[in-house]
Amino acid sequence: MITISKEIHELLDTEAARINTPEFISEDPVQFPRRFSRQEDIEIVSFLAAIIAWGRRQMICRDAEHMLTLMGQEPFHYVIDKGYEDLDPDMNLHRTFFGRHFQYFLRGMRRIFTDYGTLDAFGAAMKVGDSPTPSWKLVEEMEKLMRDENGGTDCPQCLPVNLKVTALKRINMALRWLVRDDGIVDMGIWKSIPKSKLYIPLDVHVGNTARNLGILDRKANDRKSVELLTESLRSIRPEDPVYYDYALFGIGVYQVELGVRS
Repeated sequence: MITISKEIHELLDTEAARINTPEFISEDPVQFPRRFSRQEDIEIVSFLAAIIAWGRRQMICRDAEHMLTLMGQEPFHYVIDKGYEDLDPDMNLHRTFFGRHFQYFLRGMRRIFTDYGTLDAFGAAMKVGDSPTPSWKLVEEMEKLMRDENGGTDCPQCLPVNLKVTALKRINMALRWLVRDDGIVDMGIWKSIPKSKLYIPLDVHVGNTARNLGILDRKANDRKSVELLTESLRSIRPEDPVYYDYALFGIGVYQVELGVRS
C-alpha cells in the first residue's frame, strides 16, 4: 500500500468536495436512476446506465435515455411484464450492446425480483457484504442466476466474466450510486454492502490520475490496481474510501493543475 502524503490528502479532499455537488448530476449517468423513487426501478436503471458507461458521456446519456423510452419510463413494470421479449435482438442500443444483451440482463433481473424482491435483498441473501470484495462477489452470484435464466450462457456485455482480473469499473460505479449515502450525488438506498467496503471505479482517466499523484504504481487498470488504490484511499477515509472517486475523476477529466508528479 502506498502512503498518501498530507499534500495529496488535502488535494483529494478539495477536489472531491468540488465535484461532489448537485450540479454534477445533470451531466452524469447517475441522473437516470435518480429520476425514480421505487427501489426496483432505481436498481434496474442504475445497472443498465452503468453497463453502457463506456465512451463519451454525451453518447452514454443519449443511449440511457433511449433505453428508458423503450421501457416506457416504467422499468420495473416493463421487466415484470417481460416487455423486453418483444424487442428486436439485433437492435443496437449502445456501441456493442444490442437488444439481445438487454434481454439477457432483464431476464435475470426479473428472476431476482421474483425470487428475492430487490437486488439489494438478493445481495443480502448471498451475503455479499461479508466478502472483503463485495462487488466481485455480487457479480459472481448474479452471473450464476442469469446464466441459469438464459440457457446456461454468459453475457460479457452485461457483466464481466473474468472476475480474477477485471477492474469491474462499471459495476463499482453502480454500487457507489446505490450504497454511498451522503445525499448529494449518490443515492444510498442499499443496506447489503457497507460503504467502507466499496471499491474505486477504475478506468483509464482515474488510473492515470492516480499514477500522476503517486498513489498507484501499477500500470495495468485491473482488479489488483483497484484493490491497491482503494486500500490506500481507505487509509485516509476508512469509512468511505470511494468518496475520492470524485477527486480522481474530476482531476482526470477536467485537467486540474496537479502541482505534483507529472
